[in-house]
Amino acid sequence: MKKLLFLAISLGLLSCGGENQSVSSLIEKGNLEAIRDKKNEIVEQQKELENKIAQLDSAISLLGTVEKLPLVNTITLEPQLFNHYLELQGDVSTKQNVLIYPEMAGTLQRVYVKEGQQVNKGQLLATIDDGGMGSQLSQLKTQAELAKTTFERRKRLWEQQIGSEIEFLSAKAEYEARQDAVKQAESQLGKSSIRAPFSGIIDDVIKDQGTVVSPGPGSEVFRIVNLSDMYIQVDVPETYLSSISKGKEALVYFPVLGDSIQTKIRETGNFINPANRSFSVEIPVPNKDGEIKPNLTAKVNLNDYTSEDAILIPSSIISENSEGDQYVFVAEEPNADNEAIVKRTFIETGKSQGSLIEVLSGLQSGNHVIKEGARSVKDGQKVKIQK
Repeated sequence: MKKLLFLAISLGLLSCGGENQSVSSLIEKGNLEAIRDKKNEIVEQQKELENKIAQLDSAISLLGTVEKLPLVNTITLEPQLFNHYLELQGDVSTKQNVLIYPEMAGTLQRVYVKEGQQVNKGQLLATIDDGGMGSQLSQLKTQAELAKTTFERRKRLWEQQIGSEIEFLSAKAEYEARQDAVKQAESQLGKSSIRAPFSGIIDDVIKDQGTVVSPGPGSEVFRIVNLSDMYIQVDVPETYLSSISKGKEALVYFPVLGDSIQTKIRETGNFINPANRSFSVEIPVPNKDGEIKPNLTAKVNLNDYTSEDAILIPSSIISENSEGDQYVFVAEEPNADNEAIVKRTFIETGKSQGSLIEVLSGLQSGNHVIKEGARSVKDGQKVKIQK
């Protein structure tokens, strides 16, 4: 059938070629010798056409194979810094968040501060009616001055050997007793003044001016908070005892604020809690703009592992066989046309962070690992690498 097709094509070409003597005219003439010669000529032309067609088929086959090579993308591995973080959650705290109570009973005579006000350590916040203790203190001071004068006079006389020793000692004892009385009165009167125990912000004025207050629960007058000394305390599983230590990097993210800060671990606990098999870690929280508040929820990432020259690949390109062994496909030695043979390479992986995972063995720097198209290739297959 094929030969007849070639013969028909050849005859068609010859008939269209404008030859001096057509096949039909030769047949009509009935010259057997001329017909045989023409047949031989056409057979030779047929062989030549078949040879050319064979060459074209070969070229088509070759080009068709190239076009059908799977297209893949690769990543060239290079060592890079790899930091792994342990993710935890905690709340912001401050050790300077206290309620201020009165130290004596009485009427809250005057309040000197308001909510949101910045105060310094020792600053007067409010005073309580002292019930006349100020006047009593003045009298005691006057009596103490008199006792001092008497004592000094007795002392000079005694040094001049005038007077009795008992008079000198009695004056001395009186003077010391008056001094102690003044100190006690001053201490008691000092309780009528409410002062800031540390520098911070008055978060709440709980009692109004004129309110009767007394020491003890229920008589809180102020809440004072220091927002500059914030920290987060988290519980870390005991398995990280050797990898989480003081001075390591900590990344803190505040979902409500949409903000994050970078800090370092300030302190690690020396006690394993038997209830949850964990130890505490304290992380300082800088709060320059005052946006961070006590009890604010935070996500904490603690650096527990660092590698200076890690080989990292996307975890999505890793496959696993029925025995649980992990492997990737490597394009070995691409040629000038970016064609390469695929080799299945078994690997051992370590820690992962996000979409990347560290390869501990099986790959090395310079390997061309197939990224896109890794799921559609086979070991030993020839592929075309897209630039």
